[in-house]
Amino acid sequence: MKPKILEELKKIEIENDVSIILAIESGSRAWGFPSEDSDYDVRFIYAHKTDWYLSVFEKRDVIELPIDPVLDINGWDIKKAFGLLRKSNPALLEWLSSPIVYSVNSDALSPLLDLSKKAFLPESSGHHYISMAKGNMKKILHFEEVKIKAYLYSLRPILCCKWVIKYYSQPPIIFDELLNEFLPGGSIRVEIEKLLKVKKSSIESDTISTSSIINSFLIEEINILENAIPKNRNKYGMEIFDMSFRQTLEKLASNANLSV
Repeated sequence: MKPKILEELKKIEIENDVSIILAIESGSRAWGFPSEDSDYDVRFIYAHKTDWYLSVFEKRDVIELPIDPVLDINGWDIKKAFGLLRKSNPALLEWLSSPIVYSVNSDALSPLLDLSKKAFLPESSGHHYISMAKGNMKKILHFEEVKIKAYLYSLRPILCCKWVIKYYSQPPIIFDELLNEFLPGGSIRVEIEKLLKVKKSSIESDTISTSSIINSFLIEEINILENAIPKNRNKYGMEIFDMSFRQTLEKLASNANLSV
């Protein structure tokens, strides 16, 4: 799929007159537990030429391609990305941490990446992951048969929240790293390993019988974590984000001049 994905990204650049700074895989493939029929969730950050931003009016800051059964591609403008970073947007931070990178302009990405490591807000991130876990748990509790991914999509944010509380930093993307950190063994780990094995050999719509062990773990952890999320520390002022945004545009302009 990579050649097809790169071809689509190049078309996006040409048709929209933008430069893609980063393109990655998100979702279950990046987390390490895709199903046999999982689609490809390609996400990217792009930038226009400098003059595009010198406008009185706000302009569309997302690019979305029609979703097909295999390929889901959409991206955010770099200005939008910096705005979301100030809120410590977890989706953006996961894009920046994805282990599957399709393309990257490391020089242009560096201001955003460097700032992301300094501007992390644990309270914002923690509440996001708790909310995500609760939303997926509604699809599990009180049911006898559930989709396999509903369990994994509940467990992962629980472990991400535990990471935020312990380390005050962005959690790892790969699910196994979270498991090894917080559930290195025991009956719950055995149950989760069974889930992972079935998930990787199944299709997205497949269901399994609910697990009382995992259900109890989820309920107990939610109750503990909700009262343990740390407060945000220092929040950087807008001028830091403006400066980093300008640095990105300067780097892109410089790179363009060098390539002429």
